[in-house]
Amino acid sequence: MLHYKTYELDDPEAPWVVFVHGAGGSSSIWFMQIKEFIRHFNVLLVDLRGHGKSKSIVVPKDKHYYDFGDVTRDILEVLDTLNIQKAHFIGISLGTIIIRNLSEIAPGRVTSMIMGGAIIRLNVRAKVLVTLGNMFKRFVPYMWLYSFFAWIIMPSERHKRSRLLFVNEAKKVAQKEFMRWFTLTYEITPLLKYFEEKDTAIPTLYLMGDEDHMFLPAVRYIITKHTNSWLEVIGNSGHVCNVDQPKEFNSRAIHFLKSMSSVTSTEESVVRLAAC
Repeated sequence: MLHYKTYELDDPEAPWVVFVHGAGGSSSIWFMQIKEFIRHFNVLLVDLRGHGKSKSIVVPKDKHYYDFGDVTRDILEVLDTLNIQKAHFIGISLGTIIIRNLSEIAPGRVTSMIMGGAIIRLNVRAKVLVTLGNMFKRFVPYMWLYSFFAWIIMPSERHKRSRLLFVNEAKKVAQKEFMRWFTLTYEITPLLKYFEEKDTAIPTLYLMGDEDHMFLPAVRYIITKHTNSWLEVIGNSGHVCNVDQPKEFNSRAIHFLKSMSSVTSTEESVVRLAAC
């Protein structure tokens, strides 16, 4: 099972918020969110398989790789262990794809989603990067690849803290594990196309940095097609907006979650009254 950490309030009615990091990171990337969020919510932090304090998962000999179903079910296993029936989910970068996939596998477990630095579609530059990565991944040290990708996605001096954080976390991931995760890139394009075509109608807030030029345009488009989806752009921020501008990220995310929790409580009260 994945390594996880929880922070619980005394209030038995307090909703749960689950944080999901991106590839190469760990739950430590949320260190600037924890203090604020535990004032209002129960919080669950997970380290994805092979990341942070989570061990690599043994895969069948005939498989040798992971798919998004595998890494998504890992999170559901933790929820089942903790008896968390429903929660708000917050993701960053590739973690947003995992959350979106979870909303397909178990939609009844998702109250709302906050997508930070959301990956909705791969533009031409991103596709070229993925192709080059797959061509050279067995010949070039994986940290060279990861550092290069981090610089392309977060090129500004203002993104340096985010870039270094992710690179330093990625150093803790074994090369074999990195290869398994990189195979997910083969699955991304058709999966994202499916997500674009299918609207879950689950309340979703996209929090994007105004300098996230690789992924922001696709999010601007997707919110025009999907119901119950909103975009808020954070100034002076890149792809990893929860690190670049933590105060803005926290304020907007908490405001959204409180409004969603309020709506959920009202709906549950109506259902109880109707049952009476």
